[in-house]
Amino acid sequence: MVLNEQTRGKSGKSFHKAKPRGGSANGKDKVAAAPPKAGLDARIAAAKILSAVVDRKTSLDGMLDAEHGNPAFLALGEADRGLVRAILQTALRYLPRIEAILGQLLDSPLPEGARSLHHLLVVGAAQMLYLDVPDHSAVDLAVEQANRDPRNRRFAKLTNAILRRLGREKAGLLESVADVVCMPGWFFDRLVAAYGREAATAIARAQLQPAAIDITVKDDAAGWAAKLGGQVLPTGSVRLDPFRGAIPTLEGFEEGAWWVQDAAAAVPARLMGDVRGKRVVDLCAAPGGKTAQLVAMGADVTAVEQSESRLKRLKSNLARLGFSADCVRSNLLDFVGEQPFDAVLLDAPCSSTGTTRRHPDVLWTKGPEDIAKLADVQEKLLRHALTLVGPGGRVVFSNCSLDPLEGEELIERVLADNPAFRRIPIRPADWPGMEDAVSPRGDFRATPAILADLGGMDGFYACALAKI
Repeated sequence: MVLNEQTRGKSGKSFHKAKPRGGSANGKDKVAAAPPKAGLDARIAAAKILSAVVDRKTSLDGMLDAEHGNPAFLALGEADRGLVRAILQTALRYLPRIEAILGQLLDSPLPEGARSLHHLLVVGAAQMLYLDVPDHSAVDLAVEQANRDPRNRRFAKLTNAILRRLGREKAGLLESVADVVCMPGWFFDRLVAAYGREAATAIARAQLQPAAIDITVKDDAAGWAAKLGGQVLPTGSVRLDPFRGAIPTLEGFEEGAWWVQDAAAAVPARLMGDVRGKRVVDLCAAPGGKTAQLVAMGADVTAVEQSESRLKRLKSNLARLGFSADCVRSNLLDFVGEQPFDAVLLDAPCSSTGTTRRHPDVLWTKGPEDIAKLADVQEKLLRHALTLVGPGGRVVFSNCSLDPLEGEELIERVLADNPAFRRIPIRPADWPGMEDAVSPRGDFRATPAILADLGGMDGFYACALAKI
């Protein structure tokens, strides 16, 4: 690990050779005993959590959980927690570009044993490049963070030199990485194979934009769009304009007039057709957005969920909306109705690669082997779901993956040895403004690049099947 010439000291020696400053009789650095600077604990927490996500493949949602999250995160106040969220989401969203920029500032990569320094630099660079944090503050706190970590103390001057130069050359550095794809190479290659390079590049660009807030309303979407400030999307969802404050403070929330649901996630229920008075089972039902849609459409709904905590959340959400459903806790493969259902909705657990706008950690915590394993689980669930409907019944399968292994390829395998079922082709004419989301096979295949002029949407796959 050697600095570029522009980053060296006047003597020409590399800063990383510098010895720790100060000292005390017991061998501890005096700097480490000083009171922490404001915001320092937030940066330390961000670096620790970034390491957990990238190096140990830990879910970011789990690390930031308000009750069971990372201890360093839970020890922070609300303002600092918000800062940590912003730093981590930004760092993960732009990680390949941040790492490319840091690579330009070094003659050789950091050694394997310097991962903690790497994460420290990524956290500092993310603030300087993409967040509204003053450069001097980000640099000062990064240096302080290095000084307080025995692993990084000898790299404090290096940290200072790299980040100060980054601040001076920010515009040029950002321009130099403008074409760097912000995805792991293995995943981008899969997108190219599935969609072609042009479409894959558009998806990669679209997932850099944070997701908007979409809601599904019980009725009068146009009226609620006018009340809350937003627009009605081709899916029937209302996309809210950016706003400050908490969602529960918005008009209509307490009254249960609407619920938060990404526009793409609102599609599967609409593929069920007319369900008034029909017996419909929603498998993998929590948190309840699709269940609520089906109830609002007039169906007699059975909502099945395996997790006790998720089932509790489902019931709470339905209660707020004033809806009722028969909520059943069961392993999905063990669930059998007393009689065949008229329709089944299976929104299956998947790799979630279509949700990177809101969950940028997904691509860094999963790999090809995870997609293959999840596709196997989904296939088992779908094959079981087919047994729950009688003749003339309908099964809608969906997930928020972009990978055909979890979508088109899975459906083709299942249909190949289930001659009693046929695909119900979706007609582009039924989805004005979203015709591009209907595949030649007649499936719904949305990517984050769909509706790009309106802010995009989650990647999503859905297919409707009928029992002959």
